[in-house]
Amino acid sequence: MTEQDKHTFLATAQRVLSIETEALRLLGDSLGAEIGDAVALLLSAKGRVIVSGMGKSGHIARKIAATFASTGTPAHFVHPAEASHGDLGMMAQGDVALVLSNSGETPELADLVAYTRRFNIPLIGVASRAESTLIKQSDIGLILPKAEEACGTGVVPTTSTTMTLALGDALAVALMEHRKFTPENFREFHPGGKLGAQLSRVRDLMHAGGSVPLISEKTPMSDALIEISQKGFGVVGVTRENGTLSGIVTDGDLRRHMTGLLERSAADVMTRDPQTIAPSALAEEAVAIMNQRKITCLFVVDPDGAGTPEGILHIHDCLRAGLG
Repeated sequence: MTEQDKHTFLATAQRVLSIETEALRLLGDSLGAEIGDAVALLLSAKGRVIVSGMGKSGHIARKIAATFASTGTPAHFVHPAEASHGDLGMMAQGDVALVLSNSGETPELADLVAYTRRFNIPLIGVASRAESTLIKQSDIGLILPKAEEACGTGVVPTTSTTMTLALGDALAVALMEHRKFTPENFREFHPGGKLGAQLSRVRDLMHAGGSVPLISEKTPMSDALIEISQKGFGVVGVTRENGTLSGIVTDGDLRRHMTGLLERSAADVMTRDPQTIAPSALAEEAVAIMNQRKITCLFVVDPDGAGTPEGILHIHDCLRAGLG
């Protein structure tokens, strides 16, 4: 492969992105009141949003349905060809159909569109031709602006699918904002993977109950060493008589008080007012604190509670969850 070939490929990629960028600008400029009507209709659905499309539009429909479902709008994809062989039963009154077709004349959509008309299922159509059958049959039509396909021949769905995907994202985000969909809600639908880890709360990863290393201020250091060894965190929390956290004994504290260590109490050795974290804090925040302070553990204390330690979080817990 020559350097000239590489330059040609770069020029092609830049041309495609330029064409699709311009198409998205046209799409944004072309939107009118119908987008608000579509969002209102989707919000009114007592059932699910049924998203459908054939071919490349079908792939985009699957993505839009997945985005809806993961952001608080119950949705699923129905394949139009399978719909004619029994999957129409996946649609019911109370649902709203969102059907995608660049031409608006895709024959495989005919039975699905007819079913929505027969059973009064609201239909939102997305196509590039206002006079198309799909748009004429729809309760609300979302028209894609005239824009050239990036392939240069006009036959490969490129720009049109990009606009359709972006329009689906616009609908999903509008629905999210209206529902005040939060990161906490998002995590409920994304418990796995890196995204789930990033949205984890400290309470999701911390150790609680009897596994938390705790002693009182009056505890002899001989007993404190046993607690450190048994619980395996390399530290022990020190509590006042009322159960609130007053300090922490770390490996560094042990080294600094090596002389006469066993004759001392926990209160004599501990570091007072240690860094803590709230159980509602993001686990990523805990990782940042531990990295910044070069420590491996944080005691978990609810600032709105009684001040008693609720748990302990180790850096290894965060690493196992995919953070750090």
